[in-house]
Amino acid sequence: MNKTQALVSFTGVQKTYDGINLVVRDLNLDIRQGEFLSLLGPSGSGKTTTLMMLAGFESPTAGEISLNGVPITRTPPHKRNFGMVFQNYALFPHMTVADNIAYPLTVRKLPAAEREAKVARAIDMVQLGRMGTRYPSQLSGGQQQRVALARALVFDPQLVLMDEPLGALDKQLREHMQIELRALHRRLGVTFVYVTHDQTEALTMSDRVAVFSDGQIQQIDSVDRLYETPVNRFVAGFVGDRTVMQAEVIRLDGSQCEVRLPTGVQMRGFNVNGAQVGETVQCGIRPERLQITQVPAANTFETRVADIMYFGDHLRLRCELPGQPDATIKMPLAHHQLPKPGQTIQVHAPEEHLRVYR
Repeated sequence: MNKTQALVSFTGVQKTYDGINLVVRDLNLDIRQGEFLSLLGPSGSGKTTTLMMLAGFESPTAGEISLNGVPITRTPPHKRNFGMVFQNYALFPHMTVADNIAYPLTVRKLPAAEREAKVARAIDMVQLGRMGTRYPSQLSGGQQQRVALARALVFDPQLVLMDEPLGALDKQLREHMQIELRALHRRLGVTFVYVTHDQTEALTMSDRVAVFSDGQIQQIDSVDRLYETPVNRFVAGFVGDRTVMQAEVIRLDGSQCEVRLPTGVQMRGFNVNGAQVGETVQCGIRPERLQITQVPAANTFETRVADIMYFGDHLRLRCELPGQPDATIKMPLAHHQLPKPGQTIQVHAPEEHLRVYR
């Protein structure tokens, strides 16, 4: 995507608080018009600082942030016209739901009639019905979250920024709100930038995800590509579950390579980042890609079943490998030949799904 198509562009952006350690380092990022982009990463990875710089609450130490090609690096937050939703909702306790939602319009001095119409539309948008006269203390956590979202959307911003907005909700409500947020985004077509440390949340809701570590974007991609084709060990380990095996590269074959496990078993996989013969590497595969087989064949290893765990919608086998971390295999509930703990099984790792990282 070229720069002229980007709604927001970060160019060479850096941020340090002490003049020595970079919290964000050389960030180059284009945010597309109308997309749902999640910034995903562990605590301290730079994702929230990036969002705060976009909002205008933090200033970059170096680099430029542009909106529709116009620099906004030194534009104050209230002039950026962005909606913002925080984890703690930041609602005014002494104001009703309607007054909380109307606040951005009041600040912008909109006429009363127009203000009321926009508030009514926003309340309807987040399905709060007749709750306009209630106070935040009379609402559940999920309802408060909807008020905060309505307040962020009521003035028709071109960008809505969200910092862990579902973090305070219980698991069931959080999953319900993920679906609602996604549906709302599709209906409105507004650009959403969403910060989270929860990889399931990011994969569920986003068009694209930027994975942060140590102040840098490790990979930015569509959710399916991010899950299926991680570009390095960090992304592979942070996004989704995987089974990991240590091995040594013994042969190169174009984009593929052949590795040898400590047990002597040889396997083939995709050589992600240029591992060379003789290097010790990490082989990773998603647990749902592993298959129990009756006959030893190419890309098959032997393992002992240590435990079988029930996860509601699937089963997980925890398997022991000599000199390796435990392997995890995901299986459907209806699997016809379920092994038993203590049993030795043959496991096939399809080479198209086995990824080798140096």
